[in-house]
Order: sequence, then structure tokens, then C-alpha cells
Amino acid sequence: MRTLKNLIAAGAASLISSAALAADLPPPPMYVPPPVEDFGGWYLRGDIGFSNQQVKSLDNALYHDPGVSVQHTGLGFDTAGIFGLGAGYRFNNWFRADVTGEYRGKSNFHGVDVVTVNGTPFGTNTYTGSKSEWLVLANAYFDLGTWWCITPFIGAGVGGSANTISGFTDTGQPAASLAFGPTATKWNFAWAVHAGLAYKVNPSLTMELAYRYADLGDGITGDMYTWNGVNAVNNPMHFKNITSHDLRFGVRWAIDAAPVYAPPMLPLMRKG
Repeated sequence: MRTLKNLIAAGAASLISSAALAADLPPPPMYVPPPVEDFGGWYLRGDIGFSNQQVKSLDNALYHDPGVSVQHTGLGFDTAGIFGLGAGYRFNNWFRADVTGEYRGKSNFHGVDVVTVNGTPFGTNTYTGSKSEWLVLANAYFDLGTWWCITPFIGAGVGGSANTISGFTDTGQPAASLAFGPTATKWNFAWAVHAGLAYKVNPSLTMELAYRYADLGDGITGDMYTWNGVNAVNNPMHFKNITSHDLRFGVRWAIDAAPVYAPPMLPLMRKG
């Protein structure tokens, strides 16, 4: 009986001693997840798409002759392709900026005006021709959060547009007339606003589907001349306030992409 009591007392003493020793030891290190990096970096981009363009009005020196009134109807352009390249920098998860240059392909122009002289209908003019542009923009974008790898964004850009009018022809009826406008290019201040969705395929590659409204300024032909080369007054045709609703598909390639994940930090094992 005494032996059993001695064993119980010895076990209790050993348990108390172990608990006291454990209390003196430092706590095991806790797992701390790695911080999420607000990653930025350089990227390249490419875009293709198509335009839907309008012109507010046409203007010519002859429109301002005394008693002449001109009413435009059906001025417009056909759809044309857009091809662009650019480079930019992503500052953090919500702000990035880039510089883009693009060629906007030739778009056929068509329009009609009705001419009235001293209140009496005089005739109509039917216009044809084509237009193309080189557009350079500096853009800034705000990414609005990411859900299932999809990031909506908005943005704005400013820059310049070189608008080229070519093959311009003016055919008059019923008083038969024919005039031509030589090819000419005009540089303008341009601006744009953007909205779209971006899908991150992997850390290096992001695809975009975006809408853009672009104000491209004005266009101008060379000095108009008749079928026999006669022209008594300098009267190039002015295209006033050219705008476009663009739909674009783009890709962004990150030059220094963030890693897919950070390996977890494992606690150190104590020896002894």
C-alpha cells in the first residue's frame, strides 16, 4: 500500500515539474501569412478594333456667299479598322498609365447637302471621299476591383490626331458640276474616354474588351478645283468636329510580372 502511494506521489511530482518547465519555455512561433504585394511594373500592349465615326458639319468658303444657305443631310463614315501599340506602367492595383499610337484605317465618307440661294432651292451636292488618322494618346486608367479575374476599368487620354482626307469629290445636281479636293492632312488636339473589362489570363498576360469615345478634331481637304482645274477662290472643304465610338480588343503583357504565389513561411523546429 505504501509502495502504491509512493508511485502516485512520484508521478504527481513529475507532472508538476514538467508543467513548470513548459511554462518557462517561450511559446512556439506562430505562422504569419506573407503580405499581399501591391504590385506594379512595366507592360506592353496591342489593340485591334473598329470605329463608328461621325462629323458634325462641313464648311466651305462658298457656303458664306451672300444669300447662300446650305443644309447637310446624311453626313457619315463607314466602319474602319483600328490597329494600335503602346507601352505603360502599372503603379499599383488600381492605377496605371500608358502611351499609345494607332493607325485608324481608311473610312469611306458619304454625304449630301441642299443648297438654297435667296430662299430658292438651287440644287444638291453629293460628297464622297475617305478619311484615315494617326492617333497618339497619353492615357490614365483606374481599375475598379477584381472579381473572378475580371477587372472593370475607366480611363481618359489626351494627345494628337493627324486626320487625312483623300479622294474627296463633290457632284452637283441638277446644275451639273464636279469638283475635287486633293489629299491633305491636319493635326489636331485629341482626347478620349475609356471604359472596359480586363481579364487576367496569367500574371504576365491580360486581355481587354473596351469602349472608347474619341474626339479627333477637324479634317480638311486641299484647295477644291473643278473638273477642268479651274478655281477662282481658295475653298478647301473643312470637316468640323470628327468624333468616333470605338470598340477595341487588346492584350497587355507585363514585362516584370508578379509571382503566382509566395511560398508559406514554415515555423522553425526547436532542437532538444
